[in-house]
Amino acid sequence: MTDGTITTAKLGDHGPEVSVQGLGCMGMSFGYGPADADASRATLERALELGVTLYDTADAYGAGENERFLSPFFKAHRDEVVIATKFALSIPPDDPTRRIVRNDPPYIREAVEASLKRLDVDAIDLYYMHRRDVNVPIEESVGTMADLVREGKVKHLGLSEVTAGELRAAHAVHPIAAVQSEWSLFSRDIETHVVPAARELGVALVAYSPLGRGFLTGSFKNADQDLTAGDFRRQQPRFTGDNATANATLLELIRAVAEAHDATLGQIALAWAQQQATIHGLPVIPIPGTRKPARVEENTAATRIVLTDEELDLLDGIAAQVAGTRYADMAFTSAGRE
Repeated sequence: MTDGTITTAKLGDHGPEVSVQGLGCMGMSFGYGPADADASRATLERALELGVTLYDTADAYGAGENERFLSPFFKAHRDEVVIATKFALSIPPDDPTRRIVRNDPPYIREAVEASLKRLDVDAIDLYYMHRRDVNVPIEESVGTMADLVREGKVKHLGLSEVTAGELRAAHAVHPIAAVQSEWSLFSRDIETHVVPAARELGVALVAYSPLGRGFLTGSFKNADQDLTAGDFRRQQPRFTGDNATANATLLELIRAVAEAHDATLGQIALAWAQQQATIHGLPVIPIPGTRKPARVEENTAATRIVLTDEELDLLDGIAAQVAGTRYADMAFTSAGRE
């Protein structure tokens, strides 16, 4: 390892070797308002220079636009990157704002072919079920995903926002390399059931939104006032109104730790997420999203920060004080099924 680059970890017992921090690419074309394509491309290149090898996207991000945007970068560096994408959120042609969860085998096959075409690759390194359709037996869905592995279209399987029981049922059909769930100083519900199940099965935990969708960096205080009209965070309860005001006060605990390390708030939030690997005894790969080269430099530097037991104790109670739910409709997550 050269100075400035980050180390690697294996995605569980059955997955590939990846950087200990990945890059969430959604915001480069979806969700967080207008993006600068040139800056996003520069961010991808800088991330790779710093040792980031896991790049996360999904077919639902911009109705396939995110996969198309990333394709040239992936093709130019195919042997250096691990491509993770997802299926399950079907977008009705007559209403692009809606998402219909589908896990049925015909849809999975349709989705993988579309992603392969948009990405312009022969195989997807890590293919996730993005959300769970409880009307389709998970064994049936994962059985179809396993067929994709046997056919060479997919190399490894992942699940997102599933319960511990669903993970166990899926893993019995085919090895699962990673579970992707929201995990941060603000969101810790998966520690009760999902994390222990993942550890038991040899599955890695890929933590999405480890920066609380940017709120933990202090970059905005109230989504309604500080973010553009097209930013989906304006629809999330934690970041608006009285909830946002209350949650902003919780950043002071993070700020105290950051000052001790001469670090930013975001770096402490990421260092906390990285350190959960040691605390819980399984691979933990945060995938913070950014569209700026300078921010990816800041984020990857957090992999070299080690928090003391006293600092971890200080940060431990933050999640219990957070006002508001992760989504307006929590049925979109695994929380209501656990």
